[in-house]
Amino acid sequence: MVTVQQTDCCIVGCGPAGAMLGLILARQGVNVVVVEKHEDFLRDFRGDDISPATIEVLDDLGLADDFLALRPKRVQSVEAHTPGGPIMLADLRRVRTRFPFFAVIPQWDFLDFVTQQSAKETSYRLLLGTEATELIGGGGDAVRGIRCGVGGQELEVRARLTVAADGRFSRLRSQAGLPLATTSTPIDVLWFRLPHTSTTTEDAMSVHLGGGQVMARIDRDTYWQVACVIAKSSGAAIMAGDIASFRETLVRCMPDLADEAGELRTWSQVSLLSVQTNRLRRWYRPGLICIGDAAHAMSPIGGAGINFAIGDAVALANRIATPVVHGEVPIRALAAVQRERAWQVRLMQSMQAPLTRAYIVLAGTGPSQLTLVQRVAPKLANLPGFRGSRSRITALGIRRSTVANTARR
Repeated sequence: MVTVQQTDCCIVGCGPAGAMLGLILARQGVNVVVVEKHEDFLRDFRGDDISPATIEVLDDLGLADDFLALRPKRVQSVEAHTPGGPIMLADLRRVRTRFPFFAVIPQWDFLDFVTQQSAKETSYRLLLGTEATELIGGGGDAVRGIRCGVGGQELEVRARLTVAADGRFSRLRSQAGLPLATTSTPIDVLWFRLPHTSTTTEDAMSVHLGGGQVMARIDRDTYWQVACVIAKSSGAAIMAGDIASFRETLVRCMPDLADEAGELRTWSQVSLLSVQTNRLRRWYRPGLICIGDAAHAMSPIGGAGINFAIGDAVALANRIATPVVHGEVPIRALAAVQRERAWQVRLMQSMQAPLTRAYIVLAGTGPSQLTLVQRVAPKLANLPGFRGSRSRITALGIRRSTVANTARR
């Protein structure tokens, strides 16, 4: 027997985009069902850095202070250490916002917070351990909901609007036949943790360039979270080699972590992230729209993924909260969401590509072999005008996202 549920909006995927969209819509009295295939949010090495833009959205909803009561680590700057000298990539203290910092908190804690706030609304329902398997079609190729598998049973969620927020490998996007434009990216990333043995803490995110290597690290108080940039598709070959060789590379790039590097003993401690950069040419069809990574996978360079996913959720909620309650969402509303967001995605992706190449060039081979570019680039990058624009984009994205209607219906 198939169980059928009816709702105004069905959101597939409870990552940052899906969770925030569910919260905003539920706050406005929209009947929302959020479908998440996992039983919980406990997945490591996901984006943990909540930007000022996202905290401002929470503030629109009256939740910023409650979120900050979770006591995330507050990071106000992003720095790069290069053979040619330091670069201040972003100084959030220069940005006009009530929240001039990243709130560094495990993503599962952020998602728990958002969904717990959503659950206070009677129009909201979260279905964990429920995997969307198939779109339900209607007349004129319109989408009318989804079929799901849960506990060996079949569930149908029928909705006026279905939102695919199911990530960069979106099943719903593929089934909908939406055209995807893939851009080449020259990197993948190795993620791992190292113990934090020092009594001092770093209040900045830091990128380390040297010895031909690009690494980034965040001080999590009890451990370091480290990302190592590697050439595209080279992960398997690297991880087939000796972990001792990789430790030596780590120490050359970040010599102050030499003692901690000894705790990296096996490749089982390392996760490989295959970096993708792509975007849909069209985000929607009647009854369906993709947002977040399902609409555009972003490079981790610049840390834009969560910020852009939340921005998509806000833009969509602003456009469809009223029509989805009163009837079918017009296709022009979905097209308007793409017009509002797609140019910002293209612009950010166009900035991420040269930034990636610049990191690789600046990494160089060592202080004794500095090129002219490696000597001059830090001085240019630290000019106040460049620093100010980078800081604002890092904090708030290309354009601020604001929830249009925060009043409950």
